[in-house]
Amino acid sequence: MTDMLVRLYALPEMATAEDRLRTTGIRVKRALAGDATVITDFVAGHFGAAAPGWVDECRAATMRQPTRCFFAEREGELLGFACYDVTARGMFGPTGVATPVRGQGIGRALLLACLHAMAADGYAYGVIGWVHDEAFYRRAVGAIPIAGSEPGFYQRLLGR
Repeated sequence: MTDMLVRLYALPEMATAEDRLRTTGIRVKRALAGDATVITDFVAGHFGAAAPGWVDECRAATMRQPTRCFFAEREGELLGFACYDVTARGMFGPTGVATPVRGQGIGRALLLACLHAMAADGYAYGVIGWVHDEAFYRRAVGAIPIAGSEPGFYQRLLGR
């Protein structure tokens, strides 16, 4: 899987994505450190076997100040998450949305929340690591593949 590059100075507005979700009662929030267990349990339950390491990355993201993790929820039910600046600075991911609620714009809103936070932190560009769906990121934020990025940064992980 390849990495993709996104221009953080040319992002779509966050308000449009949030407004669309708000009509269905879904809200995107920045996690607090106290949310770590709920988020990591969600990640392990929904993505654990398919995405080794995501629980560790989410835990690390929620231990930063401010946290580098956002989540989507409706009436207290966790629906998805997204992190940034975890395994490497300037990188987006991991991210995931529960299967039953995919296709509602949650993933795009979480992506935009993270990328806008990265832009506010002073980054001009962001890297979306180990992309599974290039078409999604092209449509959502105009990301482009980074030539020669496969196997990429994550090859350094133990056991790879």
